[in-house]
Amino acid sequence: SVMLDVQAACQDATVTQELLKEGFHRDLLVKVELGVAGEDAGGCAVAARTRLPPGIYVDPYELASLQQHNLTKAVLIPDVVDVEAPEYLATDLLVLLYMEPDPRCSRCFRAALPVHGRYHRPAEESEEALVVLKSPEVLVCCCNDRLSAECWKPAEVEAPCSGKNISPCQWYSVTHKPAYEESILQVPVGLRQHSSLVCVVTLLATVLCSSLILAAVCRYGHFS
Repeated sequence: SVMLDVQAACQDATVTQELLKEGFHRDLLVKVELGVAGEDAGGCAVAARTRLPPGIYVDPYELASLQQHNLTKAVLIPDVVDVEAPEYLATDLLVLLYMEPDPRCSRCFRAALPVHGRYHRPAEESEEALVVLKSPEVLVCCCNDRLSAECWKPAEVEAPCSGKNISPCQWYSVTHKPAYEESILQVPVGLRQHSSLVCVVTLLATVLCSSLILAAVCRYGHFS
């Protein structure tokens, strides 16, 4: 009977992850609905921890601007990101995305984060590269010891419960059911058979522009 009561109180959280917009610049929308035990999570912090593969990244300067205006809150690991690196020279990025309560649901939380696709190597056939984004891990942090140890397990997270609270608190990992195990980001790529054409057009454009600049200098320039 005790085991049944614990299982009933420890229902899995439900996680939904969506990639909005098209092309290289997208918005990652994460929504979490805690289980029955989430009724006791009032005043606690909820976050989604997700690992971004090399094909996608977060711009730390854009994130700093959003955080300054209290539009989002996240921690990047590592916090230094090469935004110019192509996919084949980049590394994974770990993101801890703090979530806001959804006023329409007592156990619901949501957050959005701008993400960007990296340039990929030209492909042989397809004009799109696929970047697979796994479902995030759900974390809860309470400094008032209101969480049930039977429902949630301690997690190693080197981040405060919120941006305002710098005191260390214990994060807990929440068992969850992702609506989808993974999301697919489609990034436009060039075709290798077009490389010769691109090189010729680029060379012609460079020669033409250089000739126009040289002609303008010779015509209007003043040489002493």
